[in-house]
Amino acid sequence: MITVFAVNLFVIGIVVIIHYEFLYRITLLMPALKIRHRFRIVLGVFVALTAHAAEVWIFAISFYLMHRADGWGHLQGNFNGSLLDCVYFSFSTYTTLGTGDIEPLGDLRFLTGLESLTGLVLITWSASFLYLEMTRYWDRD
Repeated sequence: MITVFAVNLFVIGIVVIIHYEFLYRITLLMPALKIRHRFRIVLGVFVALTAHAAEVWIFAISFYLMHRADGWGHLQGNFNGSLLDCVYFSFSTYTTLGTGDIEPLGDLRFLTGLESLTGLVLITWSASFLYLEMTRYWDRD
C-alpha cells in the first residue's frame, strides 16, 4: 500500500510541476511578446492545452507501465494493451469524461481516481490563469 501511495504521489507531483512550469513560463513570456494582445491570449490557450496533453501522456505512460507490471492491476474492456489505448483512457479520466469502455482493476483504480481529481484542479487552474491574462490584455487593442 505504501508503494502504491508513493508511486501515485510521484506521478501527481510530476504533473503538477509540469503544469506550474508551463504557466509560469508563459506568464514571463507574454509581456515580452511583440504581438497583438489578443494573440497573447490565443498563445496562452495553446500553451495550456499543450500542458494538459503532456500531463495526460504522463498518466498514460504510468497506466501503461502499471498495466504491464505484476501486482498493479490491469485495464479491461475495450482495451488491447497499447500505449494509445492508455492515452485514450487517460484523456477520458483526466477530463472526467469517463466513457466507461475501459475499466481499471486493482491498484490502478487509485491512480485513476487521483487523475480525475488532478485533472479537475489543473483544468480549473488553467481557466483561472487564462481569465487573469484576458483581464490583463483584453481591452488594450
